[in-house]
Amino acid sequence: MVGVVEGYVYLDWAASAPLCQEAVDAMEMYFVPGRKNVRFGANANSLHAPGRAAFEAMELARRKIAKDLGASRPNEIVFTSGATESDNAALLGLARAAVQKRRPGAGAAPRVITTQIEHEAVLNPARQLSKEGFDVVFLKPDRQGFISSDQLEDVMTDDTVLVSIQAANSEVGSVQPIAELARAAHAGGALFHTDAVQALGKMPVDVGAWGVDAASFSAHKVCGPKGVGALYLKARTPFSATMLGGGQEDGRRSGTQNVCGIDGFAAACHAAVSMVEDESVRLCALRDRLYGKLASMPGVRPTVSVDAGSTRFLPNIVHVLVDDYESETLVLRLDMMGYGVSGGSACASHSLEPSHVLKAMGIAADAAHGALRISMGRYTTEQDVDGFASAFEQCL
Repeated sequence: MVGVVEGYVYLDWAASAPLCQEAVDAMEMYFVPGRKNVRFGANANSLHAPGRAAFEAMELARRKIAKDLGASRPNEIVFTSGATESDNAALLGLARAAVQKRRPGAGAAPRVITTQIEHEAVLNPARQLSKEGFDVVFLKPDRQGFISSDQLEDVMTDDTVLVSIQAANSEVGSVQPIAELARAAHAGGALFHTDAVQALGKMPVDVGAWGVDAASFSAHKVCGPKGVGALYLKARTPFSATMLGGGQEDGRRSGTQNVCGIDGFAAACHAAVSMVEDESVRLCALRDRLYGKLASMPGVRPTVSVDAGSTRFLPNIVHVLVDDYESETLVLRLDMMGYGVSGGSACASHSLEPSHVLKAMGIAADAAHGALRISMGRYTTEQDVDGFASAFEQCL
């Protein structure tokens, strides 16, 4: 493999996870070429037998995912191309639909509330809504990356139509009190969406218990294929489609569905949910072990205060600040030593600006330039963690 040495240790699971065997097994039948694949290679919206077979496979996957996510019915799951589309659809689709239900001229500008530490797939649609005349409020987290229900209640108005707050942060791993925040939003008459991409497979996820109106998910974060995601839309939630065309997905997301990827997503999702209890304990132990090793090195500081065994932060993310170094230099040197880590979100990896998440948390730009994120997953071992700690010490 180009640029990857034998024995390379991948520690960037928050960016993307390698395919699991369950996903490979589910998708294998789709990769038979030519006539032999007519049963699985058809359009799921066609009326002939191959089309009906593809539709049946897709709907079975929808039922499985709905059950694993805690949805009350399968048609609450809308298949998308990934988390970015799901987030865009949720922000734009829910906000615009909510406004369409309002009486003309009623109240002030409709308000949308989100946070300063969301993924760009939420922040940029929120900025687009601002251009469309919405009053968009960005909540500032505390130094540990948390948003409180009191903060949310303080900015809720009678004109608030939508609140969108992530379930877990992709950089520092802070886990938000989603059920509590959703209740606060609903008490003020607003809809509530959560970007749950990083949460799935790392902590219990139950959209029904959370009480959210919408939630975004991505297959490749749970060892499924890239290019497939889902948007949970609670039944009877007002929604204005942003992807227009042939009316697939009950008119909520047009475009021919990727049945192969959807099957892989369902298999990977079920595997992740089935083992989340044991995996979260195992990964938490690795997280605490690595934090302990890195914190003992001169000039290396944990970015957030993570107590041993804490569930307030994701069990698979370790985030540190390294004095007098730039994260790009560290990432490249560690890469040459056979360890793949990141300086933060992969979507901003080519930017020279400090992370917007760290900036929002009040971390100085100089310190933020030396940020390093190590994220683990299903195939990460204690040997991987110890090997990385030794390599990192040598690197410094």
